[in-house]
Formats: sequence, C-alpha cells, structure tokens
Amino acid sequence: MSTRAQIAIQFGSDEWAHTYVHYDGYPSHMLPALAPWTPEDILAALEIRQVRADGIEAFERPRDPVILPRPTCQFCHLYVWQDGTWVELDPETHAPEGAAP
Repeated sequence: MSTRAQIAIQFGSDEWAHTYVHYDGYPSHMLPALAPWTPEDILAALEIRQVRADGIEAFERPRDPVILPRPTCQFCHLYVWQDGTWVELDPETHAPEGAAP
C-alpha cells in the first residue's frame, strides 16, 4: 500500500503548485528524502512516483501540478518549502507539524 502525499510550492501570491507523490509519503521518509532537492527540482518532475535523497522517480507521462490558492492536503501528508527547508504542513492550522499554535 502506498502512502500518498503532496508537495505544495508557492509561485505567486495566491498560487500554489501541488505535486503528487505516490510512494513513501510519510514524514520519516519524505523529510530526509526532500532535503537535497529544491522547489525547482520538484516542479521539474511534475508528478512523482517516489522521492529519494539520491533521485526523484517521476511518472513516465506526468500530469501537470494542480494549482490552488493555498496549500491544500488532499492525501495523507502535505509538504511545503519554508525558510529554506522542507516541512510537513498541518492542514488544519497551515503551520508546520508540531509547531505551537
């Protein structure tokens, strides 16, 4: 079974590109795996089967990212680029997971 996730990347004041990740979307894997990659790397992949620290495996015929007005969690986990690092975003508060309210 896959743990699906999304990576939301802001590119306009109210525009966030949401890239789909099919496998291993849980935080203990994704946060270290995302560490070497920039938002531009993720956007270039378009639609991702799996992110690893040594490579991004994209789908053969990827779909374009979905553009939404704010980070939106449609699967199990949502990751965003914040202050130069990747964080998991709490969909309820729009704050990093574990951050004080």
